[in-house]
Amino acid sequence: MNSSLMFRRFFCFNSAAAAAASTSSKKKPLVFLGSPQVAATVLDTLFNASKAPNSVFEVAAIVTQPPAKRGRGKKLMPSPVAQFALDTGFPSDLIFTPERAGEDSFLSNLRALQPELCITAAYGNILPSKFLNIPPLGTVNVHPSLLPLYRGAAPVQRALQDGAKETGVSLVFTVRALDAGPVIAYETLEVDDQIKAPDLLALLFSKGSKLLVHELPSIFDGSARLKAQPQDDSKATLAPKITVEESWLSFDQEALVLHNKVRAFAGWPGTRAKVAIVDDKDGHHNIVEFKVITTRVSHHNIIPGDEEDDITYMKDALVFPCARFTALEVLELQLPGKKVFNAAAFWNGLRGQKLKKI
Repeated sequence: MNSSLMFRRFFCFNSAAAAAASTSSKKKPLVFLGSPQVAATVLDTLFNASKAPNSVFEVAAIVTQPPAKRGRGKKLMPSPVAQFALDTGFPSDLIFTPERAGEDSFLSNLRALQPELCITAAYGNILPSKFLNIPPLGTVNVHPSLLPLYRGAAPVQRALQDGAKETGVSLVFTVRALDAGPVIAYETLEVDDQIKAPDLLALLFSKGSKLLVHELPSIFDGSARLKAQPQDDSKATLAPKITVEESWLSFDQEALVLHNKVRAFAGWPGTRAKVAIVDDKDGHHNIVEFKVITTRVSHHNIIPGDEEDDITYMKDALVFPCARFTALEVLELQLPGKKVFNAAAFWNGLRGQKLKKI
């Protein structure tokens, strides 16, 4: 990577110059906070809206997670939001990457910009009171759930894991309590029973970015504060961060539970399973671990009395017996270090050997 694009933990710049720059523009300065690729969608929408002839705001600065080692080479890379901003020509000295949003040096630079409003979208850092007190119009978060449902770090994943038939995106004023501020607006979305977390996340943040731009005039003129509705804390549910340890599939659960988990954990950390490949000729067992990529719930229930550990092949799927005589069909899988391939290729590679659950 070009050394001129390498980030320090945060960029210092002349506060007086920054203040002068902000006052020289008639547009109100807005600071955006976000980190993953889905947040870049929101930033792109803000960039486009700020260029409209009647726009009252400009993106004055971007705050994102510090560079991290990514990819096979483990090179130090900027966050997807930072990379997107650089690719659009956004000034690198106005991209801040503090370890924590409460760092004094970072907050000093933020105050110098005199932002009217801050917008967050999957930023991934806790915002302390001394941050929230800086923008006079507050901080607004694009949250991919229908608050107060699924407050927390993994709202989309937990909603899919629960088999939710409906979800949505909320615009909410940020307060110190987790995702508990007044809701400005929301949009609902029916959930397809095959959609996976990365696709649903992208869809919700796309809808959220449009909702944000629609509501920005009311946020800037203050009327959003008046119409924002307090959340009913008694109806709140939590969406805690996903852990790697949760990725294992246990086939003593019902097929629908496992199917929902595969959809929810797609992307990261994925879902894993172990099976035994059995050679009937010599009884040799070979244990194989793989990632489960795509599944569906079988319409053919397991008949009581069948071998409960036998994994069979039907049409285009490996059929795993599950609890309550249900069955999960695995359509795509991935062996360690290999590319994703379909169930037919895996089954043909067995060359007559049996497949059993562990």
